[in-house]
Amino acid sequence: MFAMVLTAIGQPLSLRELPDPQPAAGEVRLRVEACGVCRTDLHVVDGELPRVTPPVIPGHEIVGRVEALGEGVTAPAVGDRVGVPWLGHACGVCRYCVMGAENLCDTPQFTGYTRPGGFASHVVAEAAYCIPLDRHGDPVALAPLLCAGLIGWRCLSKAGAADALGLYGFGAAAHVIAQVARWQGRRVFAFTRPGDAEGQAFARSLGAAWAGSSLDRPPQWLDAAIVFAPDGGLIPLALQAVRKGGRVVCGGIHMSEIPAFPYRLLWEERQLLSVANLTRGDAKDFFAVVPQAGVATTTVAYPLDRANEALSDLRHGRIRGAAVLTCQPG
Repeated sequence: MFAMVLTAIGQPLSLRELPDPQPAAGEVRLRVEACGVCRTDLHVVDGELPRVTPPVIPGHEIVGRVEALGEGVTAPAVGDRVGVPWLGHACGVCRYCVMGAENLCDTPQFTGYTRPGGFASHVVAEAAYCIPLDRHGDPVALAPLLCAGLIGWRCLSKAGAADALGLYGFGAAAHVIAQVARWQGRRVFAFTRPGDAEGQAFARSLGAAWAGSSLDRPPQWLDAAIVFAPDGGLIPLALQAVRKGGRVVCGGIHMSEIPAFPYRLLWEERQLLSVANLTRGDAKDFFAVVPQAGVATTTVAYPLDRANEALSDLRHGRIRGAAVLTCQPG
């Protein structure tokens, strides 16, 4: 197999030829068709997540075909197309797993972080954490749904019954969830980096009622806002934009320091909360909605050996929609 490997924190990934991985009991081996490039991959590469231990193969928006089964696996079957998301394992016995919150498991494993990821031609995953996918869909189009879509969906559920919804950072997650929100009948207000006229036009093309700079006040109070961009400075701005009793949801796994802000921004029963990881229940619910909502992803495809270029383009805001690696030749 071939893989793009992080050998040292903050360094470019290296293309390596490695032995094909063998699935253990309860696991499957996939031939990777495509793998999305997520901002969390940048946090892994930059060592912004705790205990990143090279060598690491990043990537957790994996679309692939099952080609080998470990002992005891009856589903999925060889030849099935599945997705492998960020949550790669939960213990099933801690208080959080028992209460149905496996996303908060005390001893989880995460794809592309503590388990090998999908910046590779092949990957091994736990069968129980693989998500059935459309056999005939475009794998490049499907890949961003495995994290950008799933985390966006969980954030949207935490936003509550918000009619006027603000999205701060109009990248991979926002461009997916804006379509779902519009299908649900919500009004979407998109916030981009100052001066990003192209990004604002992209948001309007997906049905946003308004698009402007993150420094702008929207034309009306927001019922809720989701902050996808990893910039802690957006939190006070979002709190200023939501109505009394409104809610600000933080959708990233990592964010820069949140600056001090006056209590009056939080007063009047505004709420600030975070979303952590995802559950298999989220995946079941979200992938049932995708065809109903007519979600179409906008992607920029890169071959596997250009993963560093994809990460750089993501870092510098040069991508509209989502970056995806095509992990097989031809």
